[in-house]
Amino acid sequence: MATFLIGLLILVGGAALYGRFCEKIFGPDDRQTPAYTKADGIDYVPMRGWKNSLINLLNIAGTGPIIGPIQGILFGPIAFITIPIGNIIGGAMHDYFAGMICLRDGGTQMPDMVRKYSNKGVYGVYQVFVSVLLLLVGAVFIYTPGDIAAKQVFGFSGAATSVSTWVIYGVIFAYYLVATVFPIDKIIGKIYPVFGAILLFSAVGVFIGLLVQGYPLLNIWDNWNGGLIQYGTYFGDNHFLPIFFITVACGILSGFHSTQTAIISRTMKSEKQGRTTFYNMMVLEGFIAMVWAAGAMGVYNLGLQEANASLATDTIGVVCKHLLGNVGGIVALLGVIVLPITSGDTALRALRMTIADSFHLDQSTNGKRLGLAGIIFALVAAILVFAKMNPSGFSTLWRYFAWSNQTLSLFAFLAITVWLFENGKAKYAWVPLIPGAWYAFITVAYIMNAKIGFNIPWTGAYIIGIVAGIAYAVVLLWYGKKRSSAKINATK
Repeated sequence: MATFLIGLLILVGGAALYGRFCEKIFGPDDRQTPAYTKADGIDYVPMRGWKNSLINLLNIAGTGPIIGPIQGILFGPIAFITIPIGNIIGGAMHDYFAGMICLRDGGTQMPDMVRKYSNKGVYGVYQVFVSVLLLLVGAVFIYTPGDIAAKQVFGFSGAATSVSTWVIYGVIFAYYLVATVFPIDKIIGKIYPVFGAILLFSAVGVFIGLLVQGYPLLNIWDNWNGGLIQYGTYFGDNHFLPIFFITVACGILSGFHSTQTAIISRTMKSEKQGRTTFYNMMVLEGFIAMVWAAGAMGVYNLGLQEANASLATDTIGVVCKHLLGNVGGIVALLGVIVLPITSGDTALRALRMTIADSFHLDQSTNGKRLGLAGIIFALVAAILVFAKMNPSGFSTLWRYFAWSNQTLSLFAFLAITVWLFENGKAKYAWVPLIPGAWYAFITVAYIMNAKIGFNIPWTGAYIIGIVAGIAYAVVLLWYGKKRSSAKINATK
């Protein structure tokens, strides 16, 4: 338990210090925000600070910070340290600068940010990449909450041949369509406070339950193979680098988040709300990840649930009901279901906005928004059917989702670095470059070895990954200096 509590102290203390440091680098001021200068009653709508923070949290926190840590904790108590450190210097920093740059640039979406701070080639690759990822997010975040609801809440089989499974999927699908099409303050702005209350009960309830019941959590100085689970053996056999950082994903870093903070950049009343809205909400997601990692380790060590990655959704139900009882467990499960639903809806909304902005499509009426959304939802439905009907469909879907999610962050780190160079803040370029180079190594090494990728032996995969990480940093430094010089010369 001590390592878990130390990790929480690192998360909270580090966030207070590094969050202020990131805010100082960016320099928020009192200029009028896009919510006022571009107000349209649909996407550009001024909303209160607490509501923006809550919406952003629900947007970014899907099943990643739950299912990921449940699988990642098999690597042992080292997860209680790596999650908070990675969150502070990687994920929260990524979310803050991505959201604030989009806000400062007039409420642009991430494709516009990437286009402005890179070149046509990078922008073209990003457009394809982000569109595919958002489609995958939409499918994953119908599949996972639908299956949890079917099995853990209603007691259905969740089988592909069961009518109840598709009815539950259909209900989620219908909500996504409504949330994607109608003005943000009419649907999302109204229902999210209720979802937020359920979410907070779930996360805080499980955290308190961990402390009250004294779950047996290992420390990094303990014998990792001394309990019921052979964490040390798993750590040694399964390549902590890079697999842990792909598996845990959202609690540490998620490229998907940049597409969501961009949405909130259009509804903020003041730039000075950015640290709370963007940085601190990612820290709160890190807390959720820590809690679920601890809950999973507890039930594994107590022998209440088999430690098997394929049974992650079953572990969720065991943790909730064992810690909070039947009634509290059901409410906590609802909080778990809320997380992916409130990410899936805005993922598809972001995709609609991205496509509309890229191709200059008029989205001023419900009919025009519905027409574009219809095409998007047809593609999501096709992916969902494949994942459910194919025995290995969801496993394949999740692996591509996890890898592409982390890889997408490289584009945001690129844009943040160039923005720093162009705005006279080159001395702080290391802030995005360190996590950027690290994840260039992680994502490249993973896809080089993975069966869904190039299936290269680990030695070769590591060498290619290291080269990719170094090249990412070197090229970005060169490009940032080049852009900075060009901007200076243009102003002379």
